[in-house]
Amino acid sequence: MSSLAFHTLDVFTERAYSGNPLAVVLDADGLKDWQMQRIASEFNLSETVFVCKPRTPGALATARIFTPARELPFAGHPTVGCACLLADLGLVPAGDARLVLDEGVGPVAVELRQEAGKPWFAQLTAAVAPETRPWDGDFAELAAVLGLAPEALGGEAEVPRQASCGNPFLIVPLKQPELLAAISFDAQRARALLAGGWAHAIHVYARGYEDGELRARMFAPDLGVAEDPATGSAAVALAGALALEAPQPEADLRWTIQQGVEMGRPSQLYAEASKRGGKVIAVRVGGYAVRISEGCIRVPA
Repeated sequence: MSSLAFHTLDVFTERAYSGNPLAVVLDADGLKDWQMQRIASEFNLSETVFVCKPRTPGALATARIFTPARELPFAGHPTVGCACLLADLGLVPAGDARLVLDEGVGPVAVELRQEAGKPWFAQLTAAVAPETRPWDGDFAELAAVLGLAPEALGGEAEVPRQASCGNPFLIVPLKQPELLAAISFDAQRARALLAGGWAHAIHVYARGYEDGELRARMFAPDLGVAEDPATGSAAVALAGALALEAPQPEADLRWTIQQGVEMGRPSQLYAEASKRGGKVIAVRVGGYAVRISEGCIRVPA
């Protein structure tokens, strides 16, 4: 096993050279953890997926997800991109519109569809129920991390709080979407702000001017990701938090999240949450993925 096949895709977009780039390495069962980490560092994308044999009955494969710095138990754009690639390669059994990928958080269910003239679309259902926790950090320091005035933070009675559907984020509302472009992120101060806490990354968002429209940016310096063009795990964390906070006991909620605009990598994520009896019973995020390149990568010795 001197080399392995890989593919790259742009995820959460219908257009090549936008969205969030992803590398997927196939038949990776023979790799050691340090080799996966070395390869992910070589690609130097926000995440690289290593496709291995399934761990649980009914799963199609195991998807191990690495940033340039560490392995993650779950991430959205790798799950969506990996599912779309496996479908496009004909590795999903004929007639199946659903597959399961084993990830660190457990089995993740993914629905697939392909419309005429469009790339594959995949929608995952978060394997972990949404959870929120208060954030009692320094509000003024958080504003300084973002390079904004403290009065720019907050919106519609929302405050910075922590949220997770498998990956915890500090989710930070801004009063207006235009403020996203004004962010000047200080990675060093962010590391100090998040040190020892539950959340490992900062997801900043603002409500758009249309119902259900959100704009977002995500920063994760501790994961080796200065800024991410599209973050599915942050999208489900945010959707889960908004659903938990929604007053309706029975609801099917939907949001369109635009991310990556300020990076020149515009992305579109479609998030959903279902509430029954006052409880959030499902959180989902989906998007398109476009194949970009393929080749072989040398296995580190």
